[in-house]
Amino acid sequence: MSIEKFVEEQISRAIQAGEFDNLPGKGKPIDLRAYFETPEELRAAYSILKSNDFAPQEVEVLKEIDALKKRLASCSDEEQKDRLRKEISDKKLAFNLLIEKPKRRS
Repeated sequence: MSIEKFVEEQISRAIQAGEFDNLPGKGKPIDLRAYFETPEELRAAYSILKSNDFAPQEVEVLKEIDALKKRLASCSDEEQKDRLRKEISDKKLAFNLLIEKPKRRS
C-alpha cells in the first residue's frame, strides 16, 4: 500500500469518527498573513515552534504578569494585594532584564 493511500484512509476514518468536528477555527478563513510576513528562511522553524506551543521566555513572563494582574484585580485582601504587586514588580524587572540581555551582547 502506498503512503498516499494509507494517509487518505486514515483521514477518511478520522472524518467518519468525527475527529475533525470541533477543531478550533472551524468554518473560519485561515489567516496566513503572519506566515507570509515571516522571512522565508524562518517559516519552517517558526511553524514547528508554534505548533508545539513553544514561546520565548519573554512571552512566558508577560503571560505570568498578565495572570498576576488579573489575580490582583479580583483580590480583596490588602496583604495579598501587596504580595501580588511585589510579584508583578519582580516579574517586570525580570522581563526588562530579558529584553536588555541581547542588547548588551551587541
